[in-house]
Amino acid sequence: MAKTKGQLEAEISEAIIKFEKEYMGRGPEETKTWILEDMVLVRLRGVLTPAERNLAKIDSSSHGRALIKQVRIELLEQARTMLETLVQDITGQKPRSLHTDISTATGERVILFTFDGAVPCARDVP
Repeated sequence: MAKTKGQLEAEISEAIIKFEKEYMGRGPEETKTWILEDMVLVRLRGVLTPAERNLAKIDSSSHGRALIKQVRIELLEQARTMLETLVQDITGQKPRSLHTDISTATGERVILFTFDGAVPCARDVP
């Protein structure tokens, strides 16, 4: 039997948290995942380290914030295959593309996976 949308969303959130802890060195304070037809959207809150938060706060030239974004996006790009495999193992579908951004103001990151078709899941029963 197919997993429900809620079950898949929870599994993806847990896998992304594990990835963040193992690959990035620390986990987010909060993670939420939504399956939206042919997309999976993951929002992670509280991903910046104390040093990154201080750099973003102290640096008035915005150079520090740009550097944080650049490093974080590059790290995720280097792990693209791992992330795509992780999501494919849970959804049963290979992601077509992955997009990401991080806010140095809020410490929030979003990761968006797109697929060639709707992510298959059973309906959640209210």
